[in-house]
Amino acid sequence: MTLIVDAIVVGGGSSGCIVAAELLKAGRSVALLEAGPDAEDHPETLVADGYKQAFINDELMHERFSVTRAGWGDRRLFMGSGRGLGGSGSINAMVYTRGAKEDFDSWPEGWRWDDVVPAFESVEAVLRPRSRESTDFTERCIAAAEGVGFRRKRDLNDGDLHGVLGHEAMNYEGEARRSSYVAFLREHRDSPKLHVITEAVVDRLLIERGRVVGVRWYEGDQRHELRAAETILCAGTLATPAILLRSGVGPAEDLRALDIPVLLDQPGVGANLHDHPNVQLFFRGDRDVDTRYPQLYGFDRVGHGPSLVNGQADTCYVFYPARSSFREGLMRLLPAIALPEPLYDQDWVRGGMRKAIEGLFGVDATQSFVKKLWGIVVILGKPESRGRLWLRNADPSAKPAIDPGYFKDPADMQTLLHGIDRAREIAASAPLPGFGNTELIPGPLQRDVERWARKNVMTTYHYAGTCRMGDDAHAVVDTKLRFNGLEGLRVADASVMPVTPVAALNAPSMMIGYRASQLLQS
Repeated sequence: MTLIVDAIVVGGGSSGCIVAAELLKAGRSVALLEAGPDAEDHPETLVADGYKQAFINDELMHERFSVTRAGWGDRRLFMGSGRGLGGSGSINAMVYTRGAKEDFDSWPEGWRWDDVVPAFESVEAVLRPRSRESTDFTERCIAAAEGVGFRRKRDLNDGDLHGVLGHEAMNYEGEARRSSYVAFLREHRDSPKLHVITEAVVDRLLIERGRVVGVRWYEGDQRHELRAAETILCAGTLATPAILLRSGVGPAEDLRALDIPVLLDQPGVGANLHDHPNVQLFFRGDRDVDTRYPQLYGFDRVGHGPSLVNGQADTCYVFYPARSSFREGLMRLLPAIALPEPLYDQDWVRGGMRKAIEGLFGVDATQSFVKKLWGIVVILGKPESRGRLWLRNADPSAKPAIDPGYFKDPADMQTLLHGIDRAREIAASAPLPGFGNTELIPGPLQRDVERWARKNVMTTYHYAGTCRMGDDAHAVVDTKLRFNGLEGLRVADASVMPVTPVAALNAPSMMIGYRASQLLQS
């Protein structure tokens, strides 16, 4: 099958759905290729409360693992991401945070805070994010944080994220989730100019004389090709560089080692990988937590990162009611943590462990305990460390090797430890003792908190940086998101972020998609 359109968008996630929708509005014909299923076939991706079910649906999650490193306890880390229309934005907790002004002011010219605010506002005019109502629990948490120096903040999207705590905006409306697919693309599904192809695994780019003219993709065993004047990679930080590498675009030495013909030596592809590692502190309350969503976010500066300016937040705190998704989190992550790779890959073993967890949560005593359980997730928002991604082989179905680089820079661990101390301060501050704040994890008997943190660190699913944008000679894409060294190709997802914002990446990814669509029309 060979189809010719004006533009090919690879990846139907948070950015890709916006790119496709905005190009359609401009009269372009668009082919959108998504590796996962149609959102309409999975109603849990369309309702606000469905994120719990979506998180444990294997059809909606790319299951990837990191390499093993001593820095996090000689174990591999789960590094999944969403698949299907809407991408991670169809299965996440719907957090909509732009980030701090200082985050974007470290980006290249043309992408500073004042440059990107209009794009955020355009996204928000369609998405209509809003905060959830406060509850007794969230009000107690805010008051406790105020007691140790935080400021209550009603608007966490004005760029000021230093020492603040408040109810973050979330992309929902009533009972419905408003992912970028729902808000931007869904209304165009019947357009004759839109070709949505799901379950499409993109193998490589079609490159002729230095120009990208299309893509090769597979549906099952069937190989197809698409051709277009413009190709936009929106497959995400972990998939976009893998497509480029399979296409012969990347570090020449790595490609030759896999017998992949080198079409363009670009050392930056797959480099600069970074993420927000986190650890979770848990406390037992004396009464039920009265919220079902992690709707409270805080930001603070606790470390001494050399790349940050004074007053720039480096740590994020999420107040987590276990009743919201603790069961589903264990069903997804405990098998990945506890089972060695050969056993985890056996569906019946992984499925059996999940059923056992589900059965445990069917017990009244477990349910009662979980309703009172709450946590503070401590997230390293501005890591100094960098990792990388590379191919193990050229098979498009093979998972890439991923090293997120956690704690390569010792300053990151020190910042995380300071963040843990700060979280404990909040938990001990009035009025949380009156609610119930008995620390269970790591617990008062845990003397080596650093060792505990290394053994329990996990991803926040905020991967960034593997196709770094910049105005320098080593950047992978330029400030108009054009791929350096190839014509007809742009990259428009979190992989272009030179430095990750301190906040969640869903909103910045949508902003990048919107700006990409405008650049394509200029």
